[in-house]
Amino acid sequence: MPDTKKERSTVATKIRATLAQLLWLVCALAALVLALGALLIALDANRSNALVGWILDAADFVDLGVFSRVDGIKQFRGDGAGIKNALFNWGLGAIAWLVVGRLLDRIIKP
Repeated sequence: MPDTKKERSTVATKIRATLAQLLWLVCALAALVLALGALLIALDANRSNALVGWILDAADFVDLGVFSRVDGIKQFRGDGAGIKNALFNWGLGAIAWLVVGRLLDRIIKP
């Protein structure tokens, strides 16, 4: 007769590992979007391009308002303020997503 308690434990372990990987992937993708958005702003990419517009919109979404390039943690003034704001705030946001993702991965993974 198979040990059902052991089988349930194995299934639960696999589910936790998969969930941890999925959360890490989502957080890493959010960080990537913020980093790409900051790079596109710094390179003064053509914002009328559909891909550039999509990445900037996605970055605006995943910055959660806390790391906004318009009204984020730090706001620069003067020449190149828009670029500095995007690099600083979205850069911090990308780091925060990676840290949160790694913490969740470590907490959830068996």
